[in-house]
Amino acid sequence: MAEFIRKRAKNDILSGLTVALALVPEAVAFAFVAGVDPLVGLYAAFMIGLITAVFGGRPGMISGATGALAVVMVSLVATGNDMGAEGENLGLYYLFATVILMGFIQMGVGLLKLGKFVRLIPHPVMMGFVNGLAIVIFLSQVGMFKGVVNGESQWLQGMELYTMLGLVALTMGIMYFLPMLNKKLPEALIAIGVVSAIVILGGLDVATVGSFIRDGGGEGLKGGLPQFQMAIFSKVPMTWETLAFIGPYALILAAIGLIESLMTLNLVDELTETRGNSNQECIAQGGANIITGLFGGMGGCAMIGQSIINIKSGGRTRLSGIVAAVTLLFFILFASSLIERVPISALVGVMFMVVIGTFAWSSFRILNKIPLSDALVLISVSVLTVIFDLAIAVIVGIIMSALVFAWENAKRIRARKRFLEDGTKVYEIWGPLFFGSIQTFKSKFDVNGDPDEIIIDFMESRVCDHSALEALFQMVEKYEAAGKKVHVRHLSEECQYLMVKASPTLANVIEQDVDDPRYHVMAMVNQLT
Repeated sequence: MAEFIRKRAKNDILSGLTVALALVPEAVAFAFVAGVDPLVGLYAAFMIGLITAVFGGRPGMISGATGALAVVMVSLVATGNDMGAEGENLGLYYLFATVILMGFIQMGVGLLKLGKFVRLIPHPVMMGFVNGLAIVIFLSQVGMFKGVVNGESQWLQGMELYTMLGLVALTMGIMYFLPMLNKKLPEALIAIGVVSAIVILGGLDVATVGSFIRDGGGEGLKGGLPQFQMAIFSKVPMTWETLAFIGPYALILAAIGLIESLMTLNLVDELTETRGNSNQECIAQGGANIITGLFGGMGGCAMIGQSIINIKSGGRTRLSGIVAAVTLLFFILFASSLIERVPISALVGVMFMVVIGTFAWSSFRILNKIPLSDALVLISVSVLTVIFDLAIAVIVGIIMSALVFAWENAKRIRARKRFLEDGTKVYEIWGPLFFGSIQTFKSKFDVNGDPDEIIIDFMESRVCDHSALEALFQMVEKYEAAGKKVHVRHLSEECQYLMVKASPTLANVIEQDVDDPRYHVMAMVNQLT
């Protein structure tokens, strides 16, 4: 047991170190995207990573500043800056206030236990999300093959390009072949170390973390501990106008953050064959964003790329996330000069391996084997994730899946017809009665041609929503208007209550004294489901 604990701790520590190295350029890049100082992104990665590692619902999952949120923050920061004097940097403080509000919204979702609704996300949507995010990660790394010439960003050419490609290929080769020789070694960390040593000892003139920061307008990684941003309360007026401005941004950021976090949680669950707590993760993410906003961070959520690096490197417990966050702070405080010498090519190689491991290659094999509707959902979510963002892609995918489900179930409504010895006609309804199937349900009846007494039997059907209840109510009215008697049998108790509440006269058509044993079995099944 002691040996197992030591091995697990070693794997967590090494994977945490690897993740910390990969977090640096990502956090810096996303800070540039949002239009804020690199340290704002690094502080967010440290604080959110640490808090969610300790209190989150998914051990082994890594959180920090993400591109999905940074893209939304661009407009917020720019508009906020325009609202203040030149050089006041008011947009940054509006960003902090928005992140705090975003955190409260996310905590509310967790406290109301709404995180469980992530289970409603269909598998094709999940596969599309994974594929789309893999493409987004890949495209973000392609931008690293640019350099700054005379103040302008240009694609690398000639020997610079070949050197970059060679170092990326070397990193990927080490990560691919090293596990074949020894699975206990942290391949990502060793690959970064080997490539960094080659660049430093060989004196190669290649892009490094430091040059990347300076080309983006930053001064470097060096910084102190995060400071409480008291200026938020003096610079951002606590008025309804402010809430109207930051409220929509906070809602969008909260939605994107929770969707990305909960879907990453599901993915890590599958990789580790364990189960996390979605509501606990919502609360932890919300609390982390509140703290981050108060202490000068740009906010964030779960990071699928870094989470997969952590899992593939052996990280399974909270220790890996804690080590990654604390190491990142150590880099900021004491080792900024060393980290700035790490070549970008090594980190790009690591992320390319993440892309390869993230993309659901099996989706190509199954596309012609699954229903066409599922294939369209999978492809649509992948494309929309790349074009827009994760939240829009997932919402559209869920809507498409829900509409397909409703259409398929709408076609399943049936009405078996038979006559009793006394001439009474019985309609035995089979299948779900809901908004999608009410037209088919109505078409099954022949009000004018039916005898004076009919029975509508719901033994093998269930009234699912208000539209179905209204359709049944209208059908009874039609028969009564034609002077015919209607009996409704085997209606669920809640449906009986709602019908009588809507129209007390319907109590006369509902048969409540049912002695058919099948009805009691069906009623029990409905209660359990």
